[in-house]
Amino acid sequence: MSPTRRLLGALALGALAAAPAAAQQYPTRPISIVVPFAAGGPTDTVSRLVAEVMGRDLGQNVVVENVGGAGGTLGANRVAQARPDGYTLLLHHIGMATTPALYRRLPYDPVNGFEPIGLITEVPMTLIARPDFPANTLAEAVAVMRQRRDQLNYANAGIGAASHLCGLLLMSRIEAAMTTVPFRGTGPAMQEILGGRVDLMCDQTTNTTEQIRARAVKVFAVTTRERVSALPDVPTAAEAGLQGLEVTIWHGLYAPRGTPAPVIQRLSQALQAALRDQRLITRFNELGTAPVAQDQATPAAHRAFWLAEIEKWRPLIQAAGQYAD
Repeated sequence: MSPTRRLLGALALGALAAAPAAAQQYPTRPISIVVPFAAGGPTDTVSRLVAEVMGRDLGQNVVVENVGGAGGTLGANRVAQARPDGYTLLLHHIGMATTPALYRRLPYDPVNGFEPIGLITEVPMTLIARPDFPANTLAEAVAVMRQRRDQLNYANAGIGAASHLCGLLLMSRIEAAMTTVPFRGTGPAMQEILGGRVDLMCDQTTNTTEQIRARAVKVFAVTTRERVSALPDVPTAAEAGLQGLEVTIWHGLYAPRGTPAPVIQRLSQALQAALRDQRLITRFNELGTAPVAQDQATPAAHRAFWLAEIEKWRPLIQAAGQYAD
């Protein structure tokens, strides 16, 4: 073997040896979790609860960074383009499954640009309205929506957001299209609902439960097959007479494509530890949700679920003919 080849071989072996060593030392500095929505929204709430507990397990601060806009794609792009070293992560919801169908052009690959780390929670949604909305039950609300469709505003966090998907399904089921008003997140949209400047919104229980309990908004139904333990008096849409309005919003944690496998595994271990934390479980329950089972908080289970969700939502979005670009 020539000296040049021996040198190249030695350098390659050295690089391979250095990668596991670096992964074993990981993390040595704070980690950033990018949330692709505004602060105060449901995904932000989930992220901050998880980040705090993961940080204790990892021995480093885990900081949440809100990068909202463009239906979550700005924040996702930030992570897809980040160095794959485990220090910049993405916490996203069901939008990771709908983006491939909603966007025909993106600066990143919405599937192959990320490494899944694990699922976190599956959150029910609620159909809520401003406090002085002229209806007290879902049947009454549907009648108002059908009669005054041109006069009503439905808030969402942009095309592809969970609130947008729920709204599409709602308007399809009641056969009435309202005026949609997009915001940079459901946190700002909630403020408009509370102020009576927007009429209706679908949002996750992590963002609505406390407002519902305080009677600051009107609630008509939850979008699950069974009632939510945190809101036992709120009927399901089916119970209230509207069939087919079933939407739950799952959240998962991602790293940029190419992040070393040992780093992914360490992050997954920290995530699993966080989801076993009793204080986090209690807080999730208070917000109307719960952590996923431990075997779902793994890279393999997350990937399989994610790909299945992409195939589930693709034909529905294509049939609607609505694109975000």
